[in-house]
Amino acid sequence: MKFLLSINYIIWLVVSALFFAVGEFLSKKFALNPKLLYVILMLVAYSFGVLVWLPAILQRNSLSIVGTMWSVLSLLTTILIGVLIFKEKLSTVGIAGMAMAIIAIILLSIA
Repeated sequence: MKFLLSINYIIWLVVSALFFAVGEFLSKKFALNPKLLYVILMLVAYSFGVLVWLPAILQRNSLSIVGTMWSVLSLLTTILIGVLIFKEKLSTVGIAGMAMAIIAIILLSIA
């Protein structure tokens, strides 16, 4: 347990958000080509994302900060997957929203 708590909570949040992003990627793949394998892999990715979240909340013990940071990180990774991998378009308002989300992460991490 000491090892889990020795790693900074922000690292745990990033890893958790990356697992969530893998789940989002697989859900898009499933939408394009429905296969049971995508569902199974998606469930595994989401499950690991939740497990990796636990050390972060244990370490920081502030759901309002950690939960919001995780939500924003997950949002950003999902947007990046959509834009970079699936060539989806992002509007100017969407880009501004991403910038504000990054600012929110910075402000919450120094709180």
